[in-house]
Amino acid sequence: MEYKNLIATIYLKNGMAVKGQENRESAGDWKELAKVYNDSGVDKLYVFDLADSEKEHDINLHTLKELCRVIEIPIYGVGYIHQLEDIKKILYSGCKGVILDGSDHNVIQLAREGSRRFGREKMLISMETVDLIFKHKREVEELVHKLVVLNEDIVSALENIIDIPFSVIVPDYNTKRWIRILKKDSVTGIGGTYLSVPQTDVMKLKVLLATEGIETRKFKSAMMWSDFKLNADGMIPVIVQDYQTCEVLMLAYMNEEAFYTTLALGKMTYYSRSRDKLWIKGETSGHYQYVKSLTIDCDKDTILAKVSQVGAACHTGNPTCFFQELVKKEYSSKTPFNVFENVYSTIKDRKQNPREGSYTNSLIDKGLDQILKKIGEEATEIVIAAKNSQTEDIKYEICDFLYHLIVLMVETGVTWDDIVEELNRR
Repeated sequence: MEYKNLIATIYLKNGMAVKGQENRESAGDWKELAKVYNDSGVDKLYVFDLADSEKEHDINLHTLKELCRVIEIPIYGVGYIHQLEDIKKILYSGCKGVILDGSDHNVIQLAREGSRRFGREKMLISMETVDLIFKHKREVEELVHKLVVLNEDIVSALENIIDIPFSVIVPDYNTKRWIRILKKDSVTGIGGTYLSVPQTDVMKLKVLLATEGIETRKFKSAMMWSDFKLNADGMIPVIVQDYQTCEVLMLAYMNEEAFYTTLALGKMTYYSRSRDKLWIKGETSGHYQYVKSLTIDCDKDTILAKVSQVGAACHTGNPTCFFQELVKKEYSSKTPFNVFENVYSTIKDRKQNPREGSYTNSLIDKGLDQILKKIGEEATEIVIAAKNSQTEDIKYEICDFLYHLIVLMVETGVTWDDIVEELNRR
């Protein structure tokens, strides 16, 4: 089945998000926008670089790279593409593809070089008129994977003169007009300002489009509600985890309506036994839980939900409902990530609350150059131990190296989440 995409847009000026090509008013924190797009049901993101200079372009590229690092949906880079090197920088930042400017006199040459180096599937061209197609139809069909239409007035003409599929970026939202555009066979998606506003309920829009026969990417369960083993109240318990840290956030219950509402909206929806009513988690607090996955256990009587949690999961303001310790036996956690996080937290605490005689504080007090010097020394020690095939020494030297590396991370503000996200992206 061919799904239609709903596309958000971000315009970058001096590394910050602005509202549009002509409107340079702030659109908000791009990190917050990225999280919304990542969770809310948006299928793709087009990032427009509005740079006026090479220096500003480099700033926007840095933001683009950060966006690609923290966001999971496909990103396409647009703007300030004058040579093959610009295409390379955008793709190397993590973008799925580049969108070349169809009004640029050099666009066909850029498409040819980019297609030859990185593949046709990475090349898209934006257009506001059909002039390029009349002049270079054969080359466009040969070199370009898809078109991006920035003027909806040319949609009908375009579908009659070229077979390449295209998405359409429109300035505003009109239900009838959007449905008419999306029903065209050549159109693969639609987007613009409306989908870029954080308040837009993208999943609700997808439900509306489905009633018109327009299929988009939505959650669809591999099992029916009737396949589950329910409790005496006709409900199923749901264990909720943070999809990145796997921390258990809460336990709640679903009835059939809550289950199918969760699938439709992409937000965790439960049945409140105390209030005897359906409730969307976060509907009053804003602390929504966006669905990442739902898994049934072997007995089909419990659901495990992995979610992206906005704010705190617990009504008390705690990150998780499981914060009141009853009993505890001392133990040592050997989960690698937990160990690294604990060391990081300890070093960060030393920096914020110095202790007399602390080696960590003495190292931090000496500054960045001394930290870097120690990292270099410890790296050399690893090499020497490895060359001498001294396994125990290798282990100890790696630990020393990692400790000093974490000191550097704390000093420069780099977190383990940053590292894990970057590794995962690669």
